[in-house]
Amino acid sequence: MSRKNLYLKKTPQKNGRAFLSIVDGYRDKEKGYPRQVTIEKLGYLDELGKQYDDPIAYFTQRVQILRKEKAERKAAFSFTINPEEKISSDTVYRKNFGHVVLSKIYHELEINKFLISRQRSTKLEFDTNNIMKLLVFSRLLRPASKKKTFEDRSRYFEKENYSLDDVYRCLTFLNKQSTNLQLWINERIKQHYGRDTNLVYYDVTNYYFETDNMDDFKSKGVSKEHRPNPIVQMGLFTDNNAIPITYQLFSGNTNDCLTYRPNFSRIKKEYGLGRVVVVADKGMCTGDNIWYTLSAKDGYVFSLSVRGANKEMKDYVLKEEGYEWFGNEYKRKSRLYPRTIWVTSNSGKKMKKVVHEKQVIFYSEKYDKRAKAERAAAIAKAQDLISNPGKYSRSTSCGAAAYIKGIDFDKETGEILTPSKSLSIDWDKIKKEEAFDGYYAIVTSEYKENDDRIIEMYRGLWKIEEAFRVTKSDLEARPVYVSREDHIQAHFLTCFVALVIARILEMKMDRRYSIGKMLESLDKSECTLIKANYYLFDYIDSVLEDIGNKFDIDFSIRSRTLGDIKKILAKTKK
Repeated sequence: MSRKNLYLKKTPQKNGRAFLSIVDGYRDKEKGYPRQVTIEKLGYLDELGKQYDDPIAYFTQRVQILRKEKAERKAAFSFTINPEEKISSDTVYRKNFGHVVLSKIYHELEINKFLISRQRSTKLEFDTNNIMKLLVFSRLLRPASKKKTFEDRSRYFEKENYSLDDVYRCLTFLNKQSTNLQLWINERIKQHYGRDTNLVYYDVTNYYFETDNMDDFKSKGVSKEHRPNPIVQMGLFTDNNAIPITYQLFSGNTNDCLTYRPNFSRIKKEYGLGRVVVVADKGMCTGDNIWYTLSAKDGYVFSLSVRGANKEMKDYVLKEEGYEWFGNEYKRKSRLYPRTIWVTSNSGKKMKKVVHEKQVIFYSEKYDKRAKAERAAAIAKAQDLISNPGKYSRSTSCGAAAYIKGIDFDKETGEILTPSKSLSIDWDKIKKEEAFDGYYAIVTSEYKENDDRIIEMYRGLWKIEEAFRVTKSDLEARPVYVSREDHIQAHFLTCFVALVIARILEMKMDRRYSIGKMLESLDKSECTLIKANYYLFDYIDSVLEDIGNKFDIDFSIRSRTLGDIKKILAKTKK
């Protein structure tokens, strides 16, 4: 694009008034005709006349200043290289520029306003907003421990007026604000992007610690990654657009199904949701959870363990009658059925309740083959365990131990207690399991929905499963290095905020790229100080170009002054 000079534009309006703006003209080389872009919207001339004696003269002078600044930016510069010049340890030469995109979303969510407001009622002398930005931007672009993140704070064009001790003090502050900040972010998301909460997705995962020390919060439990380390559980709700709503942490030994009701109660009471349909996997499919959901006049779409079902359900699944084949690899059937569930009363007694639900059963040859392959690997591991029991423990025998008769573990150490000669493969159990390979069951309160829609709703669980994957891989939320409970809580708050920003970025980019790919490109968008306040940029790719087009940031410019960079950052904060 070949740009013309900036100029002051007076545009007559239909109401008879004139509107002033500063405009930059250019020629569109692709289409071959002149175009213009508004640099500043100034306002109506008659209103400006109340502020300035001569608005035209005042803003004409303003245009002259902008023209001069533009010419200086475009002017070539030169510098000399002194072969004897030394690198200064006090100077940070390499900076990240990609965080300007993250800054834009951060300020759209008005997290800065929330933190500044909440800090006013404290005696804290450090800037909690600046520390929060450091923790969130680093979590997205260069995840590391809090100490390492602090050491690399100068990597960003942000203020650094805090110490490492301040960072840890800030974690305590952030923990106290966690609930209200989540609510605040939710309101900003509704305002700026919209929430789709007709369907909400819920799942639980856990995160391990780089320590063997346990307490009431971080403790041993069933690790999703089969690690022996202490863990904490996280229950997370996302909306139908895969944007997180809220989360809650539980001690590591909490059963997955017990996390559902406290979390569900929170989103209903605190987030002002209307009727919702909760989608979750079989770990949530308990009588208590179903009855709790229905009692709130909400709905559910849960998977049901076929192997763990009663005899009537198993017989229905295996009975060929009613199935409709779709090709040669997939079949499906459904029914309306009054299922009996067990519900715990307030006194702790179990009561029978009947729920009228739709049950959708489907078989997939692909899932069948996958199940058999996974079982074959587990059996091979089980056979090795029988031959070499000293190699394994409760944590490392996961998957294999289920197919070994009479295996017993030490409750404290996890070591195998059963003598090797007493161990054997449970072939009867394997045979019974094989009959249900490839079969899945979905139970739902939404009995008026057709089978395709119910399956579509359930398959949306990938949204939250991917959220956990992003958190664990791209954001490296684990292992957790902090040890105090308030610091742990704050750590996951920053991870939650980072995930929200990543999801919004993904949505803004119409999901053309994975979160990992976008963060990788933004991380690579760096510049080097080469002279006084001049920075040289050395990376561009198609992802950055697309992001730049969306956020009106030109990542292809070879050099920028520090002033130019600060102006871009300032724009992201408006």
